[in-house]
Amino acid sequence: MGKPRLAIFNTQPPHLYHGGVERRIIEITKRLQDEMEVTVFCGTKAGFKAPSTIGNVKIVPCYSTDKIYPLDNWFFNRSLSRTEEAYEADVYEAHNVSGYGFPVALKKRNLKKPFVQVVHGPLLDEYEQALLTHQGFRGRLANVFMKRLAGLEKKTAQQATLIVAVSRYSAEKIVKHYNVDTAKIRVVPNGVDTERFKPEENSAEIRQQLGLGDAPCLLFVGGLVPRKGLPYLVEAAKKVVHEKANTQILIVGDGPLRTPLKDAIASAGLGENFRFLGSVKDNELPKIYNCADVFVLPSVQEGQGIVLLEAQASGVPVVAFDAGGVKEAVRDRETGLLVKPGDTDGLAEALINLLNNKQSRETLGQNGREYVNANYTWDVTTKKMLEVYREALNMKR
Repeated sequence: MGKPRLAIFNTQPPHLYHGGVERRIIEITKRLQDEMEVTVFCGTKAGFKAPSTIGNVKIVPCYSTDKIYPLDNWFFNRSLSRTEEAYEADVYEAHNVSGYGFPVALKKRNLKKPFVQVVHGPLLDEYEQALLTHQGFRGRLANVFMKRLAGLEKKTAQQATLIVAVSRYSAEKIVKHYNVDTAKIRVVPNGVDTERFKPEENSAEIRQQLGLGDAPCLLFVGGLVPRKGLPYLVEAAKKVVHEKANTQILIVGDGPLRTPLKDAIASAGLGENFRFLGSVKDNELPKIYNCADVFVLPSVQEGQGIVLLEAQASGVPVVAFDAGGVKEAVRDRETGLLVKPGDTDGLAEALINLLNNKQSRETLGQNGREYVNANYTWDVTTKKMLEVYREALNMKR
């Protein structure tokens, strides 16, 4: 008997995007190749039109739009259900609402195959947290779509054979919001490649290449979307810059809030302190982490946060809001500092304290690397996911 066939669904091509979902797919699938035959089905975004391969993993495009959210997801699901190759798998894995219509399509064909849904952060929880923040028209419109998608995520969770949550926090919210039995939830955290993300001896050279010199440097990595809480960082930055005028704040990532965020920064008179690097190449990201004195994540909702693991693996101390699954990824006052969500004064104080104390930065950074090495690696995550697939294959639908 051959290796079990695994099909993974995700609207965004994992080899062309660098979000947490996509990184998880790439890192796990390349470690699964000896155990399973893997095919990833994803949308036609970022110019992805023809089938590709990474190692022995086949990546198949299914039509989607590239710009219109959330119609891209709807078109992807519609195209996926018409892709005959997708029905050849033995077990399925869908991330969030990618593939939300597939359990119904399987049922229509009388195919009793296991379907595993990976929920990174329940969308209904994200929706509720977003309602607590001040938003413009685009943010409110995005919330309307998010509530609709949350309903689809809930329906898919109820239909799934097993659900994988990336943190205990996400697991609790799935039970609360989606009315599913705790017994079918498995917690499998994200991981980090500690050989790629590690402290570099030539960090000073990298800083010079970016034109940072000896300036204090804060780093944010993530999508420019409401839940990442970047307006809180802008507000906190006013106090940080008042204390340390030459502080540089690097923003890695892109998203719909890029323009309004730049406008807010300009209005605050902080244009010389913020630098937008956009979506950087995957091989450049470890170097950029090494430029930072402190990593900052002002998210108001996180399922876990792979970037927190990457920063700690790089030996960089973290300052973040104590939101969602963050407290599971960061040990407060041991590997970083956690602040009450929305507390911009507390956020500024924590950042200033670390920028002023090199010894604290080094201690927290060293502790952080040891912590993720012991608890969060992709090898461990892959082993746990393999157990989930095998369990699902042995269950009756």
